[in-house]
Amino acid sequence: MNRRDLLAGGLATGAALAAPARVFARPAPGARDRRLLEIAAREIERNTAALWHRDVVGICDFGLHSSQPRFHFVDMLSGQVNSALVAHGSGSDPEHDGWLNDYSNLPDSWATSRGAYITWEWYEGRYGTSVRLGGLDETNSNAFPRAIVMHQANYAAPDHVARWGRLGRSNGCPAFGPETFPDVLYRLRGGRLIFADTLGIGADGSDVAMPPQAPVDFEAAIAERRAANMAEPEPAEDELERIYREANPSLIPGQ
Repeated sequence: MNRRDLLAGGLATGAALAAPARVFARPAPGARDRRLLEIAAREIERNTAALWHRDVVGICDFGLHSSQPRFHFVDMLSGQVNSALVAHGSGSDPEHDGWLNDYSNLPDSWATSRGAYITWEWYEGRYGTSVRLGGLDETNSNAFPRAIVMHQANYAAPDHVARWGRLGRSNGCPAFGPETFPDVLYRLRGGRLIFADTLGIGADGSDVAMPPQAPVDFEAAIAERRAANMAEPEPAEDELERIYREANPSLIPGQ
């Protein structure tokens, strides 16, 4: 083999060795995804003792309008972020304009609670397969007794946004469209972290200006609802959930 053939062979070998790096290379996360990855890493560290799995984190950004894909699946292994629609509680948005006004941890508030959650087991309720949530902060410590769960609902689907310009509202649960919920079940099953807060992170990573929102008098709203005999169990609004909790008191934290 002459020198020219040797050099050509070496260059070909080098190109072949370099090819896998080009095939499997991923673009660096954009500004929005970097912010979400940082928040996910912070919340994992803060709640690590409670978690069973740390590979995927769900982040609800309630600083965005309900017509926007504001639930983010943050993959801590690949650095990729996928987003979907998610509904908030009617008690948190009494005007039903698609913006979340306020949070509450009170029973019968029908409101969204901010903070970190751990996903627990599946069960069959009014909305089909649903996922129980445990609150990890003082701001959402009543998640289990309030029966706050992840479930699917037609009012959380894109066609609802196309018709009304916003999603419908839950009784405090993070509700997803039927097209998204299988992904929720698969990627965030047992022992993973969900975090909900008013973050207001736009698609380009910049801060979104949220319109001024009137605070909610939750105690007055609860009193009015109870007086009208309208209070119901909250997440799936079904009798099966109440029966399950009464029959399984050992699943309630602290008991």
